[in-house]
Amino acid sequence: MEGPIRAVGTPVGHDDPMEIHGHCDRSFSAVQDAFEQNFADGLELGAAATVTVDGETVVDIWAGAADSAGNPWQRDTIVNVYSTTKTMAAVCMLILADRGELDFDAPVARYWPEFAQHGKDRVLVRHVMSHTAGLPGFVPPVAPPGLYDVDRVAAQLAGQQLWWEPGTKSGYHAITQGNLEGEILYRITGVRMAQWFADEVAGPLGADFWMSLPESEDHRVAELQLPPPPTGMEVNGVPVSFDSIAIRTLTSCPLNATEPRTREWRAAEIPAAGGLGNARSIAAVHSMLANGGEVNGVRLLSEAGARRALEPQIDGVDEVLMLRLRHGLGFALEMEGWVQSPNLNHMFWGGWGGSLATVDFDAAMTVSYAMNRMDAELTGDPRGGRLVNASYASLS
Repeated sequence: MEGPIRAVGTPVGHDDPMEIHGHCDRSFSAVQDAFEQNFADGLELGAAATVTVDGETVVDIWAGAADSAGNPWQRDTIVNVYSTTKTMAAVCMLILADRGELDFDAPVARYWPEFAQHGKDRVLVRHVMSHTAGLPGFVPPVAPPGLYDVDRVAAQLAGQQLWWEPGTKSGYHAITQGNLEGEILYRITGVRMAQWFADEVAGPLGADFWMSLPESEDHRVAELQLPPPPTGMEVNGVPVSFDSIAIRTLTSCPLNATEPRTREWRAAEIPAAGGLGNARSIAAVHSMLANGGEVNGVRLLSEAGARRALEPQIDGVDEVLMLRLRHGLGFALEMEGWVQSPNLNHMFWGGWGGSLATVDFDAAMTVSYAMNRMDAELTGDPRGGRLVNASYASLS
C-alpha cells in the first residue's frame, strides 16, 4: 500500500514536516534511512529512489518538492536525468547486438559509410560504447539548440577528425556518445533511437522513461535546481588546462541545466543527456538487465546478451573526468571513490547533478536514484552512494 510512510525533518522554507511516500520492505529500511538523511542534511529538494531484487521492487520511495514553488514531488513526477540516459541508449545497442543486427567489433563505417572520413574507419562500435572513440566533443562547438537537429549533428561528427587513436584511452564522450549510437541504430533500423527505445524497450517493460517527451507529459516534469557555478579550472578536483581534452570536451557543447525547462529540449532526441524519467522507470529497464534479460515475463535480451555490458574495454584515468575508470560496453565497471560493490559482476552510470543507476548481476539487484537538486560535481555525489551502500547492507 502506498502513501505517506514516515515524516522527516522540516526542510528550509517549509512549515510542515516532509513525508516520505511509497513503500519500503522492512528488510530494506536502511535505504529509506539513507534517503531521509539526504533530506535532513539539506542535500535535496525533491527525489525518488527504487531498489529491485530478483525483479521485485523492494523500495519505491519519493519525497520533497518538484520545483522551487514547493509543489510536491508526486509518484509520477519525472525529471531530466542527464547522462543516466546513456544507459538507456546502451540497452538499445545491446539488444541490437543480441539480435545479430549489430557487431560491437565492426567499424562504425560498416553501418554509417560517411563516418569513415579522416581515418575514422578505424573507429569500432565498441570504441563508441566505451568512450574510447576519440570524438569526445564537437569541433566547432555546438550550442544546445544545435543538438535538436540530429541529422546535422550526425553530419558534423562524420566530418570531424579524431582527437586520439581509437581504443588507446578513454575520454568521456559527454554528448557525442549518444548521437554516435543513435546514428548507428538509425542506419541499421531506419528508426530514430527515441522512437525505437519507446517501441522496443520502454513500451514492453512499462517504463515511464522518455528520450523524446510529448508535450502532453510536460506537467509532470520536475524543475532542476541549478548547481553552483564552477570556481576554477578543475574537473573532479583535478586542475586542468584550457587546452586539455577535458575542457575542450566540456566547452564543446556548454549546458547550464536550464535547457530541460524548454519544450525544445524535452522534445529533442539527445540520447546522451536528454532523457526524462524517475527512479522507478530507470529500475524497470535495469531490472531486466540484472535478471539476465527478462523481467516480469518480458524478455528483451538473452542472458549472454545482457552480460555483454560487463565486457571490460579499458582501464585507466579518463581524460575528461580525470578519474580512474573501467569501462564496459555502455556502463562503468568501476570508478575510484564513487560507487562500490562487493560483487564482481556489477556496473553503473550516473548523470550530471546526481542521478544514479546500478546493476548487479550477482545479486540480481538494481538501485536507481533521481533528483532535482543538482550537485556541482560530474561524479562522486554522496547521495546516490549512500543509497547503494544501504542497499548492499540490507542484502547482507
